[in-house]
Amino acid sequence: MSDLNLDEKDFTEEVLQSDVPVLVDFWAEWCAPCQQIAPVIEELAKEYKDKVKIRKVNIDEAKELAATHEVMSIPNLVFFKDGQKVEQLAGSVSKETIEKAIKDKLL
Repeated sequence: MSDLNLDEKDFTEEVLQSDVPVLVDFWAEWCAPCQQIAPVIEELAKEYKDKVKIRKVNIDEAKELAATHEVMSIPNLVFFKDGQKVEQLAGSVSKETIEKAIKDKLL
């Protein structure tokens, strides 16, 4: 789903100024765990499309964003509400863990 991809120039508008909560998946093409959770991220994007905006940021193309948001390992899921980081999950986590964070922190 290429419409989930986000770059540095759109980040402020799409994430920090969004009127809906946002989950950003920081990933890279060479990262096997990132590829593992990609289908889960796409499923969640469909399931929560009316409540939560879900976007993906390729860290190789957006190194500054990764550094700014303290992405030290990938996959790295950063949850934003009202333009503020409210949660961060690193590593290959289950769909249930991601959904719990969405419900607890974003909704």
